[in-house]
Amino acid sequence: MPLPVLLAISGSLRRGSYNTAILTTLGEAVADKAALTIFALNDVPLYDQDADTDTPPEAVAALRAAIGAADGIVIAAPEYNHGISGVLKNALDWASRPHGKATLTGKPVFTLTSSPGAVGGARAHAQLNETLASIGARTVLRPQAVVGAVHEKIADGRLTDQRTLDFLVGGIDDLLADIARPTAADREAS
Repeated sequence: MPLPVLLAISGSLRRGSYNTAILTTLGEAVADKAALTIFALNDVPLYDQDADTDTPPEAVAALRAAIGAADGIVIAAPEYNHGISGVLKNALDWASRPHGKATLTGKPVFTLTSSPGAVGGARAHAQLNETLASIGARTVLRPQAVVGAVHEKIADGRLTDQRTLDFLVGGIDDLLADIARPTAADREAS
């Protein structure tokens, strides 16, 4: 039986991104349970409704297709000025379209945030989950996954704090359980 496919999205473009490091480490930690692939947002253009046609920009089409092909989504977001990064919000705006038919609608999503600050991006976490709720994504209900003092927990591009990693792997386990749970549509079809 093939492993569930998880698409990971980092809300940071920086080469030394803490969020990308967390996602890389998570992918390695759950490799026996799921295939986790990181989708880079570098080429996704700013949202422009005029370009949101049946043939959207190539990077947007690739993002939407990757979301559609995944069993679940993992989003790791930094906190910028008490909110999510513009690049992540922009990607979610593209992923929310076309209205009523977006591949992100109904998709199970595990969210986490990080910050060098003590609260680990809690304000961004709330904003991220609110945005996903408006899209109709199924966010995993669990204790908030925030990584405070993240700069002290990353070394050589990897999350090194075992306690934090264990907690985040628990979030992936909850995501995988949500993926395995039959939806209302599945129950109606059977």
